[in-house]
Amino acid sequence: MDEKILEYYLKAGEVNKKAQKKARDFIQEGVLLLDAAEEIEEFIKKNHAKLAFPVNLSINNFAAHFTPSSECKEKFQANDLIKVDIGTAVEGYIADAAFSISFNKKNDKLIQASENALEAGVKVFKVGAELKEIGSAIQKEINSLGFNPIQNLSGHGLGKGIIHGAPSIPNIENNDSRAIEDNEAYAIEPFACNGEGFVREGMQTEIFELNESKPIRNMHARKILEFIEKEFDSFPFAVRQIQKELKLNEFNLKFGLKELQQKEIIKAYPVLKEKEGILVSQTETSMVAFKGKMHRLV
Repeated sequence: MDEKILEYYLKAGEVNKKAQKKARDFIQEGVLLLDAAEEIEEFIKKNHAKLAFPVNLSINNFAAHFTPSSECKEKFQANDLIKVDIGTAVEGYIADAAFSISFNKKNDKLIQASENALEAGVKVFKVGAELKEIGSAIQKEINSLGFNPIQNLSGHGLGKGIIHGAPSIPNIENNDSRAIEDNEAYAIEPFACNGEGFVREGMQTEIFELNESKPIRNMHARKILEFIEKEFDSFPFAVRQIQKELKLNEFNLKFGLKELQQKEIIKAYPVLKEKEGILVSQTETSMVAFKGKMHRLV
């Protein structure tokens, strides 16, 4: 990594900070999720960054990978616990960050658990720190407030065009003695919940990612693939983003995406959810190690 790359990361982080403020101002009780997602995404583009992934607005027991469809009529409700996950990219270099909000103070303690856990992880996050140290610090903070970390969700490495790279940054105490390396970027991402701390894939999938470009016969699938390669490259995208730009009818859109998925040209990111009735909070930041010094992007 050179200083120019660090500069790109820092610029992505600045846009992400602004986008988070925009999100906090815009998201209110009664606002449509679709309006919020599109407002934040347009804000990022207007601030000279690309979307590293569609804005995630995962609510209550939904932990990750939920973004509204173009037909979504859901509104933010009084008791919702909302995870807002935003990815910004400059020249392919990513700042990945998330926060949780609620309109009901009864959820404040759970939000505090993931926020405190993030700060505990950041405190020990330095070149040479072992991954098990970071996971232990995160878990202790969450447990101290009476909650559990989501054990099968983790932070991750970041790279040019790579949103989920190695290594996984644990949210629990484990035996991983691998160390944080210099001149690398990472996302620390604690999830806290009032349940057992395990998420499962749901039925709904609104987010996909290009896996491998291959020849495809179907006209609609080919049109979608060409658009993905041009607009998103290796970054995840939402079905609604394809639908908005290509204006395919619902049948041709679904058929085209199914063809691409069956040929393993694209891969799906199903929603990840805890049990019904469980609440999940999330807080995330990105860190860049450069010449022995840690730079917090958001």
